[in-house]
Amino acid sequence: MKEYGKNIQRLVDHITGIEDRDKRTQSAYTVIEIIKQLNPTWKQENDQKLWDDLYIMSDFKLDVDAPYPMPEKELLGKKPLPIGYPKGEVKFKHYGRNIEKLIEKAIEIEDDEEQESAIIYIGQLMRSFHSTWNRDNFDDGIILDDIKTLSKGKLHIDLEKVKENSLFESNTRRDFKLPIAVDPPGKNKRNGGHSKNRRNNGGHNKKRRN
Repeated sequence: MKEYGKNIQRLVDHITGIEDRDKRTQSAYTVIEIIKQLNPTWKQENDQKLWDDLYIMSDFKLDVDAPYPMPEKELLGKKPLPIGYPKGEVKFKHYGRNIEKLIEKAIEIEDDEEQESAIIYIGQLMRSFHSTWNRDNFDDGIILDDIKTLSKGKLHIDLEKVKENSLFESNTRRDFKLPIAVDPPGKNKRNGGHSKNRRNNGGHNKKRRN
């Protein structure tokens, strides 16, 4: 293991050949302390890794009374399990996959009032995401049509009710809690932070003019 160097490897080879078990164990602890002194930034949580590496450097031949068991040799070259990626394309990329997940959760809600609150909250998110990419004015009917499409017609709310009460405006307060965290697709927090600072600067300038 290159990160420890040849001298540590020679020490491990030496202590592996010590016949007396107690002396061999004591020497193994000494090697661990030497490694820690060579790497003072390593914390106590690294102890198990150090002992695992000690076993690996000894080709799993080191027989000592260690605080941690010897890892299985078969795991050394074993490839990690593949990461599962979501299948299927996002129908509306400007909303992102999380909106689809929220709509799936909203469909499962049995209480009519709670489901309506969920639709309104999702509509507010979709409107804000839509305006991120398209700053032109658009009708709330577009959002409702997209909700209907994504829910396969299972979620519905009256368009006139939405318009009259401005239900999809972001300042409309709702008690519905999101089951998952949702960020605007394709936007990072840094960009959001800059735009917020620009708004604050605009507020300071306005105060100065007054």
